[in-house]
Amino acid sequence: MCMFETIVKHRAVWLGLLIMLAGASPLLHAADDDEETRPRMTPEEAEATVQQVLKEEPAKKGADSCLKCHDEDNEYPVLPLFKTKHAVAADPRTPFANEQCEACHGPGGEHEKKPRRGKPKAPILNFGRDAWTPARHQNERCLTCHQNHARIEWMGSSHEFNAVACASCHKIHVAQDPVLERHGQPEICYSCHANQQAKFLQASHHPVREGQMTCSECHNVHGEDGTGLMVSATLREKCTSCHAEKRGPFLWEHQPAAEDCTLCHSSHGSNLPALLKKRPPHLCQQCHAPAGHPSVSYNGSQISSIYLAVKGCLNCHSQMHGTNHPSGVSPLR
Repeated sequence: MCMFETIVKHRAVWLGLLIMLAGASPLLHAADDDEETRPRMTPEEAEATVQQVLKEEPAKKGADSCLKCHDEDNEYPVLPLFKTKHAVAADPRTPFANEQCEACHGPGGEHEKKPRRGKPKAPILNFGRDAWTPARHQNERCLTCHQNHARIEWMGSSHEFNAVACASCHKIHVAQDPVLERHGQPEICYSCHANQQAKFLQASHHPVREGQMTCSECHNVHGEDGTGLMVSATLREKCTSCHAEKRGPFLWEHQPAAEDCTLCHSSHGSNLPALLKKRPPHLCQQCHAPAGHPSVSYNGSQISSIYLAVKGCLNCHSQMHGTNHPSGVSPLR
């Protein structure tokens, strides 16, 4: 009985020590510059912290001060940056020709200092979707150099209005930015646009997941001029840049096709052939009343007219985008 009590007693001591160590672990690691250990800030606190960082002194040795911690073994390695254009010191347009790391992250003199026990390191401007730095201040750093013709419409665009940070999509401390790669870009867009990702998994879809297209071939992600983030002035102009045989001009035009392709087609994907929104004759009868036409026998539950079997209206009206045939007023041929 005494031996059993001794074992139980020692077990309780060990459990107590483990509990104490578990409770103290946040203090042991509080000095790590980790976004998870840093308490979440309110917008007002984040704004005040940004202003405080910008008033601090720069690091004594520039990038050398950063690299002594942020090497290949660090949680936030930066060495791949030296394989990119940002780190070309001989080019006066790059950050490393001027303030180096601090050109983007702000003065790092306080951040370089070892913090007191139990206190986090002094912050620097951080980048990314979950960073404490407001998206507005993140983007200001990028636009200092990158506000050229490709991004001149960024201000007021949908992404800017929704506080999307440049670093939410772009990766800077890597040799090759995934968003600039044909296979990597869609995955980054899908992180916000889940509905469009689901569309590309449907039976009929544009070949984005096959790596033959990217989102930015159709969408201008850095700005818009009232065209819904399209790279062209109109949606039809963009569609016909690839589908040139549908462009025309035709002697006999089908008005919906000449106006907007998405009146009939789903842009990203559909489970119907040719990305159609509905099957004929349902699609056609949204505009064309069945009265006085062989399709009048269509009763909503079954198709009893031979004219509407298989391809529906397209059995006869095959030139639905337009035709130049002299007798093609009802695009039959």
